[in-house]
Amino acid sequence: MIRLLPILLCLLASPLTAQCRQALALGVDVSGSVDSREYRLQLDGLAAALRQSEVEQLILSNPAAPVRLFIYEWSETVHQRVLVDWTEIRAASDLQRISQRLANTDRSSAPQGTAVGSAMLFGAQQLNNQSACWKRTLDLSGDGKHNLGPHPREVKGMLSSSGITINGLVIGADDPSSGDKRYVQIGELSAYYNAWVILGPDAFVEVALGFEAYEDAMARKLIRELEGLTLSMATPPNSP
Repeated sequence: MIRLLPILLCLLASPLTAQCRQALALGVDVSGSVDSREYRLQLDGLAAALRQSEVEQLILSNPAAPVRLFIYEWSETVHQRVLVDWTEIRAASDLQRISQRLANTDRSSAPQGTAVGSAMLFGAQQLNNQSACWKRTLDLSGDGKHNLGPHPREVKGMLSSSGITINGLVIGADDPSSGDKRYVQIGELSAYYNAWVILGPDAFVEVALGFEAYEDAMARKLIRELEGLTLSMATPPNSP
């Protein structure tokens, strides 16, 4: 049986049965609460997380059925800017190109509001175009609750039968001098995301205590998502 396992894995990953292992859409908060330094920490942190050895190894573990990445920024209801369109990751050079693109991205003049529900809808729309993937996941990063647009509660209900997973990465205040208030704030935001944002049986919320901790939090989240793809998931949609 052990000798047959590599053959089985190859068959499961063949072009006839598999086109995409996982579609990952990553949404980055650029609302008014995020200053220029914090914006840079998010993009550079994401780029660095993608290049961490364990993350890279997991992403590249099955080139025959690659991971696809999509990265966008969001703020108000009408502001979602695509930073990296859908890209199949088959080699380390693909990750390097994405990281370089993020490093070279300048902040746009995004509006100030925080439309979490609209960011969820936009990410879900992009994932709808990736139906060939075994799993479709939206990763939404944010440092605050919604203050305009559809409430995340309503959007979560609309997406309940979509088959996608939504995970959250909540970011706390960077000011350590705020003391216990800092932990209260991140606790409240985590509870908010757990209640109204995340979706799916394996959905979870990761926490970055501040923007300085964003890279490590993003890496932990990616590792958890990528490790969750087991052999039992290696059957493409609509298979008997």
